[in-house]
Amino acid sequence: MRVSPTALDGVLLIEPKVFGDERGFFFESFNAREFAQATGIDCQFVQDNHSKSAQNVLRGLHYQVGKPQGKLVRVVQGEVFDVAVDLRKSSKTFGQWAGVRLSAENKKQLWIPEGFAHGFLVLSETAEFLYKTTDYYDPASERCLRWDDPAVGVAWPLPAGGPLLSAKDRQGLDLAACEKFS
Repeated sequence: MRVSPTALDGVLLIEPKVFGDERGFFFESFNAREFAQATGIDCQFVQDNHSKSAQNVLRGLHYQVGKPQGKLVRVVQGEVFDVAVDLRKSSKTFGQWAGVRLSAENKKQLWIPEGFAHGFLVLSETAEFLYKTTDYYDPASERCLRWDDPAVGVAWPLPAGGPLLSAKDRQGLDLAACEKFS
């Protein structure tokens, strides 16, 4: 696997070794020993999540305060623009964002440690998104950073009519008002 840093300290782009021929392909989407050796991160994943979304759906920017989650995310069908925002007040990249295109075709993954908000915009007709988490989903701990907060300034590749949002995501708070990490 190849691991590359992003503009945010701790957020890593992971490219697995893909073995392909005329029959198709094979790759290990996760191997705990290789992940720890390549990233220096020794974590235990406790939950896998799988979502399917239509084109122009924007999910995020989500995070948990009481039970923060590290996430290893990837796309198994379609393509998304995936975003992490640093919410760690002590970080030199606090309030900054990084975004990458993840797709079934490129097979790239993104590691997002605890202390970050996360979201994605579906670029293809549909997309299936999988992610592993280091803690369980806890509705009482869930928070939402406003996807279009000008203080953060995420450069989403938005469609002409804007994104499709859930009621929860329309209620996201600005960076100045949202809960943060130390």
